[in-house]
Amino acid sequence: MAVTGVLRPGFIQLRVLDMEAAVTHYVDRLGLNTVTTGPDGRVYLKAWDEFDHHSVILRKADNAGLDVMAFKVASEADLDTFAKRITAWGLAVDHVPEGEQPGLGRRIGCVLPSGHRIELYATIALSEKHPPIKNPDVWPEEPRGMKATRFDHALLYGPDIDKNLKFFQEALDFSLAEKIELPDGLLAIWLTCSNKAHDIAFVKHAEPGKFHHAAFFLETWMDIGHAADLMTRYNISIDIGPTRHGITRGQTIYFFDPSGNRNEVFAGGYMYYPDNPTRVWDENELGKGIFYYEKQLNERFLTVVT
Repeated sequence: MAVTGVLRPGFIQLRVLDMEAAVTHYVDRLGLNTVTTGPDGRVYLKAWDEFDHHSVILRKADNAGLDVMAFKVASEADLDTFAKRITAWGLAVDHVPEGEQPGLGRRIGCVLPSGHRIELYATIALSEKHPPIKNPDVWPEEPRGMKATRFDHALLYGPDIDKNLKFFQEALDFSLAEKIELPDGLLAIWLTCSNKAHDIAFVKHAEPGKFHHAAFFLETWMDIGHAADLMTRYNISIDIGPTRHGITRGQTIYFFDPSGNRNEVFAGGYMYYPDNPTRVWDENELGKGIFYYEKQLNERFLTVVT
């Protein structure tokens, strides 16, 4: 499968209330590496198996949540093409100059119908501590904490997700891997620009711009169990898990950072190809779709967002 245009998730910027506690959580517990701290106090992080300069940015603020999620595109020419396509679709495009973040080229951004900001970029520096390229060992140094390998995807809550679906399909060439349909319309959508089960997902919600979780990929189900042990050892607030999804088939635990932002560690999931049909869930099997073993949703998972 030739991956062109939008390649993959690139970075996510989260608001945190206590930077010291957040860095302990994301570095010592989740296992990300600190890259640098910017002059404005933002902290830049990456997982051990990522080549890019950074993939997670923490910004101290008075309220937790999501500032932006960005995707990497294949070339600078693609970036110009997508700027035109987004404008033609009907969203306003703004431009962020090179250097606004360390190691990062110019970006374009827009606000989705759901109230979330996304950005696209083509150029980012290679991390000084990237995975080995020549005669590589399986990891450059022993992974730490939960051993997160990459920032994998995000789930966002907001209104007008039917318009989000059209935008991602028509302007950015994403595919709809799975959806939940209720009698009154779409409840949730799982979108992919790659051969992963999803790269971004949305759930219908009255308030715009809400953040549900950022997910980090682990290699195996055993690593999910190891992560659960660490959460208990360090009194990390767990939402649910270890368990499994029916939707995406991923193995999972949901938990919270010290600011109340929900995280997920995620393993498994099926391979997606563009000629696959969309998998559809309805209200009769909604619980099984989200939590395959429990077959029911918990109230916290549905209502707690930042």
